[in-house]
Amino acid sequence: MVDIFTFTGGSGGAWRVVESRTVKGEGLRAVESLAVAREPDDTAITSPAWTLRGFISNVRYATKTEVETLRSVQQGLARPRATLAALIPIRKNAAWWALAQDERREIFEETSHHTAIGLDYLPAVARRLHHSRDLGEPFDFLTWFEYAPEDAPAFDRLVDRLRATREWNYVDREIEIRLARAA
Repeated sequence: MVDIFTFTGGSGGAWRVVESRTVKGEGLRAVESLAVAREPDDTAITSPAWTLRGFISNVRYATKTEVETLRSVQQGLARPRATLAALIPIRKNAAWWALAQDERREIFEETSHHTAIGLDYLPAVARRLHHSRDLGEPFDFLTWFEYAPEDAPAFDRLVDRLRATREWNYVDREIEIRLARAA
């Protein structure tokens, strides 16, 4: 059984929206807060404006060594000091999906160094990737990050570096939603 996570924007969720901006393509309706839950979602959010769904899958485009390195450094989510988060839904264009798996790997890692860049910011910035494309969702991936306030500059550098890579030439829709844990 696959765990499907829902990200519901509205009012009354556990995460308060600090900032939301459209990086590329069509945006999402502005919301006050975000709720994150495993389906079935038994936490009601007041006035939902949108819901995005995704599931955790095997690590794609990474070698065994890269996966082992990530797992050895990555810390879990919901750390007490990690009171800030970001949800970044991303959709890649048809040209990306027309590439063979090995071609995508070459761009993702050999050219863009996606995993290596991410490793530079672990364990400070915890992350989890949710796949959405196979669910027919409007985004291919829902990227979730959590970090402590003092690590916010590191998170900024992380996303700036990733967006400067060849891989990001294939992104045609991206939203960045910055969050703080609701009191």
